[in-house]
Amino acid sequence: MARVKPQYRILLADDHALIRHGIRNLISNNPALEVIGEVGDGEELLEYLKVKVPDLLILDISMPKLTGIEAVSKVKKLYPDIKILMLTMHKNKQYFYHAMSAGADGYLMKEDSDEELLLAIKRIQNGKSYLSPYLSQDFADDVISAYRNNRSSPFETLTKREREVLNLVVDGHTSKVMAEMLHLSPRTIDHHRANLLRKFDMKNSVDLVNFAVRNGFVTQTEQ
Repeated sequence: MARVKPQYRILLADDHALIRHGIRNLISNNPALEVIGEVGDGEELLEYLKVKVPDLLILDISMPKLTGIEAVSKVKKLYPDIKILMLTMHKNKQYFYHAMSAGADGYLMKEDSDEELLLAIKRIQNGKSYLSPYLSQDFADDVISAYRNNRSSPFETLTKREREVLNLVVDGHTSKVMAEMLHLSPRTIDHHRANLLRKFDMKNSVDLVNFAVRNGFVTQTEQ
């Protein structure tokens, strides 16, 4: 007798009961999926995981007591095998990068269709990353390709210091000024700038700034 394939267990974490109810109803129509529980805030989420661990966590990015981004980091550290699909109203690219850098496996907009939710779950279940089509239109093709083919975005490979330097480069500061601001030598700053060009595969700082701003890695400060 053939063994019945176990259901893919899903936990819903959102502070809006109506949204949790809607997702639960949609998932209940698929016999291969099972919602094993619901939580309404970040602290409740961590307590729940001490008792029962799902295969997939569908997590609202704006949660009380513990934000979705903070929750991703904690959950991935404590339970690295749990897959996480972020559910959000935020189209700001920085939310996306912070979520994916924290360890999220997918990013779904709340205005996406029911079919898109099921597609997101299937892609993540199959070991791939997922990005909402609402955001796909706003990113460069190579950034989208990186996520869809489960490769790292250049932003994810940056060190904390490189992110600081990138922000200062975008704001138009010279290496000398950056060195003074960060209490480093100009030579060290130039080393970080060279690393940024290499990681983003850019020929010069102008191209780097345009690419970083266009794809939401940083926000350009008004001068």
